[in-house]
Amino acid sequence: MSEGQSHAHPNYWAVWVYLLVLTVVELGVAFLPWSKQVLLLTLLAMAIWKALLVALFFMHLKWEGNRMRIFAIAPLPLTVIIVLAVLTEYVW
Repeated sequence: MSEGQSHAHPNYWAVWVYLLVLTVVELGVAFLPWSKQVLLLTLLAMAIWKALLVALFFMHLKWEGNRMRIFAIAPLPLTVIIVLAVLTEYVW
């Protein structure tokens, strides 16, 4: 974003409360008698949701251009590769 442009400040308290509610929901879901696969996928989805909220509002990526978004997203495939490598090492 160029220096002359500005954006409205987000309501940080509302975002914080939203993150708090998601955390409480995660704690509730963690103790449900579901299968491990369903629990894992549900908790992973909520964790990604929370990470997106933090990145969009607290890191101000919502108001940045595409170059900055790409710069922030680019390391994610490497992260997935490393996590999969570690998990497959355990299996082998």
